[in-house]
Amino acid sequence: MDEEFSVDDPTHLLDSASEFAHHPGVQNDATTKDFLDRFPLPVIISALQTKADVPGLENTLADCLERVFKTKYGGSLIPQYMPFLQVGLKADSQMVRCLACKTVSSFLENFDDKSISAIQLIIDYDLYPLLLDCLIYGNEQVATAAIDAIKNLARFPEGMSIIFPANINEVAHLGNLASRCSSLGRARVLSLIVKLFSISSSVASVIYNSNLLSLLEAEIRNSNDTLVTLSSLELLYELTEIQHGTEFLSRTTLQLLHSIISNSSMEGILRSRAMMISGRLLSKENIYMFVDELSAKGVISAIDVRLGLLDSQDKDECESALEALGQIGSSIQGAVLLLSSFPPAARHIVHAAFDRQGRCKQLAALHALANVTGENRPEDSVILSGDAEESLRRLIYEVASESSKLTPSGLFLSVLQQAAEFRLAGHRVITGLVARAWCLMEICSKQEIINMVTDPATETTKIGMEARYKCCKAIHRAFMSSKLVSDPALSGIAGKLQEAVQRGPYLTRKHTEAAPVVMTAERF
Repeated sequence: MDEEFSVDDPTHLLDSASEFAHHPGVQNDATTKDFLDRFPLPVIISALQTKADVPGLENTLADCLERVFKTKYGGSLIPQYMPFLQVGLKADSQMVRCLACKTVSSFLENFDDKSISAIQLIIDYDLYPLLLDCLIYGNEQVATAAIDAIKNLARFPEGMSIIFPANINEVAHLGNLASRCSSLGRARVLSLIVKLFSISSSVASVIYNSNLLSLLEAEIRNSNDTLVTLSSLELLYELTEIQHGTEFLSRTTLQLLHSIISNSSMEGILRSRAMMISGRLLSKENIYMFVDELSAKGVISAIDVRLGLLDSQDKDECESALEALGQIGSSIQGAVLLLSSFPPAARHIVHAAFDRQGRCKQLAALHALANVTGENRPEDSVILSGDAEESLRRLIYEVASESSKLTPSGLFLSVLQQAAEFRLAGHRVITGLVARAWCLMEICSKQEIINMVTDPATETTKIGMEARYKCCKAIHRAFMSSKLVSDPALSGIAGKLQEAVQRGPYLTRKHTEAAPVVMTAERF
């Protein structure tokens, strides 16, 4: 850096940069230009390079420059300082490397000079390999900033050809990079692949065709380190949450999850996570367009078998298994599979939902049962096929007959008489089940249930009030569309439901007039 830009006493710069960096709100182009007129970029960069030992200077200048480059004016200056950006990506200081990665992101997000190709500048200064080095060898903040920069690069068609070269033998190819990294480095490369996958269906297709998803599956299969496997499973879970991810997660993914769930020698936490991922994947309505039913049945069977083996000591794994079955049952196809197997896997859900021996297990099962019954499905998708419906009815009556309550209505009432979180789950179960004529009859046979679901004072939390009201509306809707509406003996129930529906979900207090309060004055 030229001597004309050197700073002997950085105190004034430090104070001004701190004020700029911590200014509330977003900095605009005018204030940014004013700041850079007083302290040109070469001056700030020189101080960053030569005065890093001054307490607080590096952090303050990095925060200041980050805000400068996020403005349109500041971003327009970046092409003039590409050599310094290159140096920053190779700096020993993690703070400076993090700033350099963020500056690349700002450059790609905001640069709009049509006379210069942003991607060509990235190529000319060989910044992509440096970003990969930051990803692999930087600290957590640097690696995160590098991933963000590479994601921004992938949004350009020309950037895609840099990240995914046609020649798979290139050093920078992500597959080759992962093969020569440490376990931490591989985890970061896999994380980058997942983040790139989330950008769009077209990027996901390139990743799939490049066989990069197999790296994640291989890491899960081959690792003997529980933490590494768990980290890879978390990335797989991220993939299942991506809207366009379903079509690319092949049958081999379900086979992999099946093998983990069935492996009794693996850590329980790994089986639990594999169950949750399976549930998330099989809960999607379109999954059966890409995965054959046999693979789905295999996973359900593995969870079923595992639940049969679990005892009271495996509470977390048991809850994960019930929650996974509930997620699978949230779709029509999944619910039918749970109820159609022999014996039906849904039996675990129904039995646990009304077993008060394990509170957390019961709560997980109640929410799972609500999903299977269609509480969260559209109105025209609540009822299942004939065989599945008969299986559901038989399971509930079977559990009721084996309990002290004897009837399903007794089971429902017992849940509504428990603590608030159980009542919420119970309301969800009734909301889904009451679309069935047999359940409506059970509900109407218990006046206590009608009283509870129509009483606005029953619940005190917003979510509880809304669940109760949704349940009340579902009962009212089912009642008004049934033959029971013409039964004179049930006219009182009809009126009570109608009044509760009109009242709304929240507790409304009756209007009271203001009244004076007369009391003896306090004297000293």
